[in-house]
Amino acid sequence: MSRVAARAAGGGTATQAELAAMRRALALAATPGVPHGPNPRVGCVLLDAAGRTVAEGHHRGAGTPHAEVEALRAAGVAAAGSTAVVTLEPCRHTGRTGPCTDALLGAGVARVVYAQADPNPVAAGGAAQLAGAGVEVVGGVLADEATLLNAAWTFALVHGRPFVTWKVAATLDGRVAATDGSSRWITGAAARADVHALRGTVDAVLVGTGTALVDDPSLTVRGPDGALAAHQPTRVVMGLRALPDRARLRDGAAPLRLLPTHDPAEALAALAAEEVRHVLLEGGPTLAAAFLRAGLVDRVVWYVAPALLGAGTAAVGDLGVFTMLGVHRLVVTGVDRIGHDVRITATMGPEPHG
Repeated sequence: MSRVAARAAGGGTATQAELAAMRRALALAATPGVPHGPNPRVGCVLLDAAGRTVAEGHHRGAGTPHAEVEALRAAGVAAAGSTAVVTLEPCRHTGRTGPCTDALLGAGVARVVYAQADPNPVAAGGAAQLAGAGVEVVGGVLADEATLLNAAWTFALVHGRPFVTWKVAATLDGRVAATDGSSRWITGAAARADVHALRGTVDAVLVGTGTALVDDPSLTVRGPDGALAAHQPTRVVMGLRALPDRARLRDGAAPLRLLPTHDPAEALAALAAEEVRHVLLEGGPTLAAAFLRAGLVDRVVWYVAPALLGAGTAAVGDLGVFTMLGVHRLVVTGVDRIGHDVRITATMGPEPHG
């Protein structure tokens, strides 16, 4: 098999067959329907000495076999002497399942090619363990693609807090509610369906007690037919006021977490301790401003309706900015038309500047 350069860590290169297998493993890792949660999305392909696929596997969520184990089980005795191509460095720790390194060694795998190094200090070090046991190891193959696949998970482990996406639905003049407090519906049905899809990609949806009391939202994920989706993120209410027993958030349709604090950093620390990796911030302007002032918003998804109110509630509260020298700049990463509305996706830019 011919070998090609593949940004391999620690020396070594990947073959053309291994690169193709890595692309297939990435596709497996991205299989729709895999629940989000504390674990990353991982795919694995086993190749024989001629570069032919022996077996495949992908991780299906916390508590299920890891991708390597699933592939090894499918391969059986054919795994001996094979090459394991996997999108994440094999883990070496025991959690709900055993170490993938032990499974690979026990199956007699001769070579391991992986993409992203594991950023989890508890699980990292699998590559070194395998190499120390005589397995040929090549790392860093299509690492950027693998990291992008688990961007929020990676961010959470590197920074010690969940990745925060702030979702806004506003009129063209930046209003999220009319002067009488009404806000249903600023955007159209297509944009609202898109929000449900967005919720389906996160671990938690966070609002303040103000939003919970005034809007009485359900914050569930529903399909086009109105049925509840299989994956429901935890609904989080942050604040000191009590949530009434009759609130929709107490309907049992999804988990509920109450955080008695006004401090965004404290709230995220509590969620990080529960292995929440991605939070969708859907609160009102006061809560959004608190997170922005604290520097705890990482991405913005802004739905703009072609409508004007002229007055009403602004999309965000006081940011402590009194001059253009302090303006908060964002970097636009996508602009898409969703029905009659426009969705702007952006990341927070560098430090405020003029």
